[in-house]
Amino acid sequence: MTHSMTGYGKAVAELPNKKITIEIKSLNSKQFDLFTRLPLAYREKEIALRNSLSRLLVRGKVDLSMNVEVIAKDVTSKIDHNVLSQYHREISGLAVELGIPEPGDWFPILLRLPDVMKQEQEELSDEEWNIIEEAVNRAVDEAIAFRRQEGKMLSQVLTTKINNIRSLLEAVEPFEEERVEKVKSRIREGLNSLENIDYDKSRFEQEMIYYIEKLDINEEKNRLAHHLDYFTATLKETEPQGKKLGFIAQEIGREINTLGSKSNQSGMQRIVVQMKDELEQMKEQILNVL
Repeated sequence: MTHSMTGYGKAVAELPNKKITIEIKSLNSKQFDLFTRLPLAYREKEIALRNSLSRLLVRGKVDLSMNVEVIAKDVTSKIDHNVLSQYHREISGLAVELGIPEPGDWFPILLRLPDVMKQEQEELSDEEWNIIEEAVNRAVDEAIAFRRQEGKMLSQVLTTKINNIRSLLEAVEPFEEERVEKVKSRIREGLNSLENIDYDKSRFEQEMIYYIEKLDINEEKNRLAHHLDYFTATLKETEPQGKKLGFIAQEIGREINTLGSKSNQSGMQRIVVQMKDELEQMKEQILNVL
C-alpha cells in the first residue's frame, strides 16, 4: 500500500503535576531528517527518540515537539539572589552614568529579567518517561494513519496518470502505418523530381527498408508498456516504494523521449507531448511517496 510522507499526529501524556502535549509533523524529504523541540528535562532521551522515529517513519522531514503545561499548585520556583543583585548593580550604575533616574519600583523589572527565577528540576523517572514514550507512540500511530490516508489519494492520482499514458500509447498506433507511407511517398517524389536520373530499384527498396527500420518504434512501445505495468505493480507493494517509483518514472521518460525523437509526424508528436505532461505531473506526486 502506498504511503505519503505527509503526516500529522498528536497525543497528550497526563502526569500528576503536568500535562505534556506531543505533536509530530512530517513532510517529504530524500532521507529521514528529525527536528526536535524538547524541554530540557527530556533532552537526554533525544537519541532514543530519534532511533525509534527513524525506524517507524522511515523517511521524511519530521518535526517532533513537546509542550509541558504545569498543573501542580505547589511549583517550586526560587529567586536567584546573585543574579538579581548583579542586575540591580548594573542598572543602578547605568542610571548614574547616563544621568537618568533609577526605577521607582524595582521588583517588577528585575523579576522579568532572564535567569532571575529558577525552577528546581526533578530527575526524570522511568515511570514518567514510560508514560511520555507511550504518548509519543500514539502520536506516531496517528501520523502513520494520516500518511496511509494521504497515500491512498496519491495512489489513485498516479494510477490515473499511468492509465492516461497507456491510453496515449495505444493512440500512437494509427499514426504508425500512415507515417511510414508518408516517408516512402516523400522519398519517391524526391527521386521522381530529378530528371535524367536512373537508379537501382532493388537497391532503393533495400535502403528504404533500412531507413524505415530506423524509424520503427515497436521496441520502444513494448518497453514503455512494460515499464507502465511495472509501475502499477510497484504501487501495490507493501514496502516503501517512493524511490523505486522514481527510478521507474525515469525509465518511462527515456522511452517517451525516444518515441519523440522518432515521431516525425505531427499527430504522434502531439501525443508524445501529452505523455510528457502526464509524466511530469506523476513525478511531482512521486516526490511525496514514502
